[in-house]
Amino acid sequence: MTTVKVAAVQAATIPFDAAAATARTIVLLEETVATGARIAVFPEAFIGGYPRGLDFGCVVGRRTPEGRSDFARYAKGAITVPGTEVNQIAEACMRLDLTVALGVIERDMGTLYCTILYFTPKGYAGKHRKLMPTGSERLVWGYGDGSTLEVVDTEWGVFGGAVCWEHYMPLLRAAFYAKGVQIWSAPTADDRPTWVSTMQHVAMEGRCFVISACQVMRRSDYPEDYDSRIEAAPADYIMHGRSVIVGPLGEILAGPLVDAEGILTADINLDDILGAKLDFDPVGHYARPDVFTLHVNEQENHPVISS
Repeated sequence: MTTVKVAAVQAATIPFDAAAATARTIVLLEETVATGARIAVFPEAFIGGYPRGLDFGCVVGRRTPEGRSDFARYAKGAITVPGTEVNQIAEACMRLDLTVALGVIERDMGTLYCTILYFTPKGYAGKHRKLMPTGSERLVWGYGDGSTLEVVDTEWGVFGGAVCWEHYMPLLRAAFYAKGVQIWSAPTADDRPTWVSTMQHVAMEGRCFVISACQVMRRSDYPEDYDSRIEAAPADYIMHGRSVIVGPLGEILAGPLVDAEGILTADINLDDILGAKLDFDPVGHYARPDVFTLHVNEQENHPVISS
C-alpha cells in the first residue's frame, strides 16, 4: 500500500515580480511541509502572474505604446529555465523533501510561455509548456510543443498533468494517460464552479488522483497603476480560487476552496487506482486500438537549424 499526503496550494501571488513571487513560493512550500504533505501543486502562472483583465493595448490591426509597456513589464516579471528562481525553488524542495508542480511564466528569448515546472527532493525535474493558450492568452504566450509532454517518476508514483484549458483537449489527455500518470497536477486560472466537474471527469477518465490549484486574487493584490485596466469583479475578487483534490472515481477529497487562501490536503492511497481500473482503463482494456489510434509528435521544434 502506497499512501501519501498531497496538497493544493491556493494563495495570492505577487504579480509581475519574479523575485518577490519566488520568495512567496518558498514560504508557502515551508507551510505546505508543516501540513505533512509530500506532494504539492501550485496555481497556473504563480510566478510571473496571470494577467487577468489586461488587454495589452491590442485590437485587430492596432497596438498601443501603453500596451507594449505593459507587455515589457510582464516579460520582466517572467523567469528563465534554467535560472536563478528555478535554482532557489529546487534548493527549497531538496531541503524540504517535497515534490512540486509550479505554474510559472517562462521567458525564452522574446517569447513568454505558460509553463509547469516540476521539482522533486532531488531538484529540478522537468517542465511542461502549455500547448494551446486560450483566447486572448495567445496575445502574450507562445505555443508549447510535444517535447515538453513530460511526466516525473517519483517515489509515490508517476506525477504529471496539464494547464487549465488543456484539460479540454481530449487527445492531450489521452497522451498523458498513456504515460501512466497517477497523480495529476492541474494548475489553472479557471475559478468557475464548472471547473470542479472538469476535474472530476479527468480523475474518472484517467483513473488518477487530480490536484487542481488556482490563485485567489483581490484587486488590491495588483499594482495600483494597473487598477484601471483590470476588469471589475464582485466583492473585489479578480480570481476566486476553487482549488480541489479529487480521487480516481471522481470523489472530492478536499475543497473546493473559494475566496480564501489556504492549503488543501488529502491522504491518497495509490492502490485505489488499481481498484478503479477494474472496469475502466482509458489506454488499456477499455481502449480500442483496432479502431482508434493517436500519434503524438514529441520532437522539439526550432525555427532555425544550423548544420
